[in-house]
Amino acid sequence: MFYVEKKGIINKYSKESEGRFLKQDISLKTPYITLGQLLKIADLIQTGGQAKWFLAENDVYVNGALESRRGKKIYPDDVIKVNDRMIKLKAGK
Repeated sequence: MFYVEKKGIINKYSKESEGRFLKQDISLKTPYITLGQLLKIADLIQTGGQAKWFLAENDVYVNGALESRRGKKIYPDDVIKVNDRMIKLKAGK
């Protein structure tokens, strides 16, 4: 997490339980982030190279639509659901 904050991609990162989902809020400093970068920030994968494999093996929903492209741009206010996690991006300051 420190590495990502040092690069200036995110502002804030928090986890909390919301119903049956583990809710994560990520505050961005940039206008968008790719799905592969998000999976790494959320600790779902260890390296960027694992993103393609992860997306092939797991159902990842972006705003309710199934997504399999690691380069998909994710913007603030997008909601991503992966297994038992719900990730919401917010605009940073």
